[in-house]
Amino acid sequence: MCDRLDEFGDAELAVVFFDSTDRLDAYRESFDVPDRIRLLADPDRSAYAALGIGRGPWWKIWGPRTFLAYAKLIVRGRSYQRHEGDSLQLGGDFVVGPDGRMTYVFRPPDPDSRPPVDELVAAVAAR
Repeated sequence: MCDRLDEFGDAELAVVFFDSTDRLDAYRESFDVPDRIRLLADPDRSAYAALGIGRGPWWKIWGPRTFLAYAKLIVRGRSYQRHEGDSLQLGGDFVVGPDGRMTYVFRPPDPDSRPPVDELVAAVAAR
């Protein structure tokens, strides 16, 4: 998605994660998040709960695919970042229109699911 930020026009983009607020800078640096994307923390996961984003089963979160993904990152020179918070918490993707109503909702069935970037770009354009 970061490679296609210009396709989101003037939309405000944000990432909400459930670590503490004092980890925002480390998160931005570790994942090379562009300054255009606002980082928000939800350490008690109240926004996740309000949006109906559940937790994944441990065998899907910490199964072989996860270890393979971490191995690939390490081979590329990234270091393992110890996770704080609930490692079973799933993510989600949402688009909020100018009137504050959600116009697009993606609640993943598993930890590896993400919508295609084309779908997010279209949802932002349609808001």
